[in-house]
Amino acid sequence: MRVVAATLHTVRLPLVHEFQTSSHAKRHLDHILVELTDASGAVGWGEIASASHPFYGPETVETATLVAERYLLPPLLGTSWEHPADAAKSWAKVRGNEFAKAGVDMACWVLAAEASGRPLAALLGGTRDRAATGVSLGIEPTIDALVAQVAAQVEAGYRRVKLKIAPGWDTEPVAAVRAVYPDHDLHVDANGAYPADDASFAVMRTLDQYHLTMIEQPFAPRDFVGHARLQAQLETPVCLDEAVETLADLETMIALGAGRVLNIKVSRLGGLTTSVAAHDRAREAGIPVWCGGMHEFGVGRAANVALSSLPGFTLPSDVSGSDKYYARDVITPPVETTADGYVPVPTRPGLGFDVDTEWVAANTLSTIHVEE
Repeated sequence: MRVVAATLHTVRLPLVHEFQTSSHAKRHLDHILVELTDASGAVGWGEIASASHPFYGPETVETATLVAERYLLPPLLGTSWEHPADAAKSWAKVRGNEFAKAGVDMACWVLAAEASGRPLAALLGGTRDRAATGVSLGIEPTIDALVAQVAAQVEAGYRRVKLKIAPGWDTEPVAAVRAVYPDHDLHVDANGAYPADDASFAVMRTLDQYHLTMIEQPFAPRDFVGHARLQAQLETPVCLDEAVETLADLETMIALGAGRVLNIKVSRLGGLTTSVAAHDRAREAGIPVWCGGMHEFGVGRAANVALSSLPGFTLPSDVSGSDKYYARDVITPPVETTADGYVPVPTRPGLGFDVDTEWVAANTLSTIHVEE
């Protein structure tokens, strides 16, 4: 297989509900859709789901565009490969920039699935025909508003609800939600907002009392030691997200006992290739995994659904329906959650959905085209 042309579409979609994390609020998202064409005319789509600001991580839409255009696509174009995992070797010299890599890598996998007539999930090694869904809720203006949001998502069938927390917004909102939903699968995510000090350890020990499925990334991304110290004090599993960007990071997590759950996020890990490898290593180590999200448009969301069909994804993943975030998505049909909290894994070849190119064009901010 040989990619002969590539297009980067920077697309903006409004969110149906403002999303507040420990660092900032989002009312719309700008993501980059990657369109690859091979010599036969087959097309594969990927998504660079980088943020507009360097808060979750160092990459932004602007930096990801630059890296993809200048350093990832040129060596890929004209390079022959048989398996999508081999395509990433063309940009192996590029360090970091995992979000940019993820979108191009994803497009290579989808292109290979399209060309071979196989569903993406099957090509990845998936074994399930449906993925259990979870939903992520941001920091709300009031606790009552948060409880109302949780109620809406439980009513919609989501099997797990994740609450964003930050210093000053943690034990009280969790207690309020637990009072109403004592048995629902609930976990919290701090996005590294807490310092690893005595006060933060006290907060985490209080949260430990609420029978959470996990406490996700309470401390800074590189603080494996702090997370290991915390995990030793808690019954609740610590889940690492931002801390694990490479397979070497995963080995550090395992060696130090820095967490008992792994959030596999395609964008953070540089693509489907590394995500599959991380899944395999975590499964070998007895660590349950789930697929995290970056509020992807339909392209990235569909890839997450396919990835979540792998056998090690034993916890509900962030593969909520498109309508949770977007009034109209860039794929047809949109990703939909069933009443009992699952998303069907597509069985059509390739991505399993059609990209709505007219809607993409109507919401495109800029386009970059590169040819062999």
